[in-house]
Amino acid sequence: MGAGASVQFGGGRKFMLRVATVDPRPTYHGWLWLTGYVVDAGGKALDRREVFVQVAGLVLLRDSYRRPA
Repeated sequence: MGAGASVQFGGGRKFMLRVATVDPRPTYHGWLWLTGYVVDAGGKALDRREVFVQVAGLVLLRDSYRRPA
């Protein structure tokens, strides 16, 4: 999450979020609520967060933390 997703994540306040759910309820065009876990560089969950973000500002990172089944 960075400034492109929402101004609240700009200026060094960006973080990686492992998304758990996308809220299906309608909201402003181009925006949505995500619930997930803030993760460190190793993929360890640090905190649960719910964020309101602009879809166009999200950056999809490759899922390198997925464990084999």
